[in-house]
Parts: sequence; structure tokens; C-alpha cells
Amino acid sequence: MEKIENSKKLTESLSSKKVKYIVGTTLLSIIGIAIPRVFHIIAGSTAGATFLPMHIAVLIAALTFGITSSTIVAGSSIVCSYLLTGMPTLARLPYMLIELVIYAILLGIFNKKFNSYISLVVTIILGRILYAGVLFVAINALRLPTYGISVIESIKVGIPGIIIQLACVPIIAKIMNERLNLKND
Repeated sequence: MEKIENSKKLTESLSSKKVKYIVGTTLLSIIGIAIPRVFHIIAGSTAGATFLPMHIAVLIAALTFGITSSTIVAGSSIVCSYLLTGMPTLARLPYMLIELVIYAILLGIFNKKFNSYISLVVTIILGRILYAGVLFVAINALRLPTYGISVIESIKVGIPGIIIQLACVPIIAKIMNERLNLKND
């Protein structure tokens, strides 16, 4: 009888919204490290710039769990990926971190007002504009090296990744929201 009662308590605590957020954020952080590795193994060293795999976990976190979760996923995946694999390079790391945090915040905000597709499109467009502003300040005001980073070039090269994001991220987030029953908690 005591085992059944303990099992019920464990089930109740695991189904709580807070646990779902913590576990989901942790798993998406791990996925944010793993997906880029898979892309690099399959498609080579330029796969990151082309397919934008690190963005996927951040965007899913923003649509599923919100700003805090997606910002944690952005920071932890980039830093841990660098520490474990050396990618992104140390020179590129701060710029990628800023880029992904911009997307995390914007998508978290827009998703509260619009559906996931509109939110994602607006985030991708506005995120690139804000990121261009960050690069402009880094180059001109702070005199920081940008190591050849170009927003226009990253958009051209990253079109396959943007298509993957638009095709997959809202669907995955919808499935996660439904399966985790987050809207009803």
C-alpha cells in the first residue's frame, strides 16, 4: 500500500508544470549540443552556418516553455558545446550567444501575442535586424573584431536552416505542448 502511495506522489510531482519546465529545458539544452554535432558529422564543418542547428532547440524552448527556458537553452548549449567540442569557436561564441538570446527573447514575447508561425517569422526577421545592430556596434563603437561575420551572408547561407526552422519548429513545439499538457496546467 505504501509503494502505491509513494508511486502516486512521484507521478503527481513529475507531472507538475515546474518539473516539466526543468526537465524540458535540460533536455533541450542537451539537444542544443547534440544536434549541431550530428549536422557537422553528416554535412561537414559548414553545416552550422547552413542548417542553423543550434537555433532549433532554442526556438522549440521559446515556443514550448517561454523566455527563461529558451534563454537558458541558448546559453547552456553554446557554452557547453564550446567546452565539449570547441564549436562554436571562442571568437564566434559571444556573437552566437547574443544572436540566440535575441531569438529566445523575441520568440518568447511574440508567441504570447501571435500564433507560432507568425511569431517565428517575425522573430527571424527582427532577430536578424537586431543582430545586425549588435554587429554594427561591435565593429564601429566598440572596435571589436567580428571575424568576418556578416548578417547578409549568414542569411544567404542559412536559408536551408531557416526553411527547416519554419517547417519543423512550430510542429515540434505544438506536439510537445500537447503531450506535456502545458496549456492546461
